[in-house]
Amino acid sequence: MSYKIAVVGATGNVGQEMLNILAERGFPTSEVVALASRRSLGTDVSFGDTEIVTKDLAQFDFAGIDIALFAASGDVAREYGPKAAKAGAVVIDNSSAFRMEPDVPLIVPEVNADAIEGYTQRNIIANPNCSTAQMLVALKPLHDKARIKRVVVSTYQSVSGAGRDQMDELFNQTRGIFVNDPVETHHFTKQIAFNVIPHIDDFMADGDTREEWKMKAETHKILDHRIEVTATCVRVPVFVGHAESINVEFHDPITDDEAREILREAPGCMVVDNPKEDAYVTPVECVGDYATFISRIRMDTTVDNGLNMWVVSDNLRKGAALNAVQIAESLINKYLGK
Repeated sequence: MSYKIAVVGATGNVGQEMLNILAERGFPTSEVVALASRRSLGTDVSFGDTEIVTKDLAQFDFAGIDIALFAASGDVAREYGPKAAKAGAVVIDNSSAFRMEPDVPLIVPEVNADAIEGYTQRNIIANPNCSTAQMLVALKPLHDKARIKRVVVSTYQSVSGAGRDQMDELFNQTRGIFVNDPVETHHFTKQIAFNVIPHIDDFMADGDTREEWKMKAETHKILDHRIEVTATCVRVPVFVGHAESINVEFHDPITDDEAREILREAPGCMVVDNPKEDAYVTPVECVGDYATFISRIRMDTTVDNGLNMWVVSDNLRKGAALNAVQIAESLINKYLGK
């Protein structure tokens, strides 16, 4: 059985990755439609060896589309997602528009694939924040073993998580510094080249940013509402690949060796952890890969049942596009294919 797929935001970073991954994984498509705003109308995008001409989202009729993958802003998702769902398409949305709505499943397939069945309430499934997704891929198998009590996470998030304009800003600032041009800041609050910025999304009343709040709220919805989570989210001058330093406190005893063995067998995880050989993964090394890489697993002796770990993933893939395609795969395997 094959399916008609629409990719909304097909000319953006995540939209293009969605098309790439659909082709790479041999998703059973009978038709793929690339949708974008009117200013991108007629732009060619690649789907495998085929070039697809983008169509105008505002004029598109979703009738007959089986699955609509949204890689656009929250405003676009809120306007067009319900229209696509009403027309019969199952919407898998990468924005934050629907994540915390109780009748919309928020899915990381390696963690809570069974929750996909709730899509029938609104024909919408939400993709979590990229940082949350990679963290929970690593934490779920450990939670099953020893029950997580508390998570302290600091993120090192690449500029591609903010968008193509932000990637250009990092490039232009870096080049400008080398030729002694003045640094121009347009999309970040501070200089990003040769710097780090502890500010992703808006600040909230309690001092957290919305990005930090998302990691807590989404962990509660996806994995377990009893887990305490505190996060500091930082933008770093890396083009692609998010890294996270994660400290985990468990209810039950678990050793670093046990954690390595569990994670080696866990879906979506790849353990690369041998300090004697300098074996650990950095963002540069994870680009283009599907896996969530876990390194530097070690005991935290300052608390009972504590572990530290370093988690890295390609944010455009596992953090966004791959996760959406994996949701679509689970959807057709368990529900639409019946």
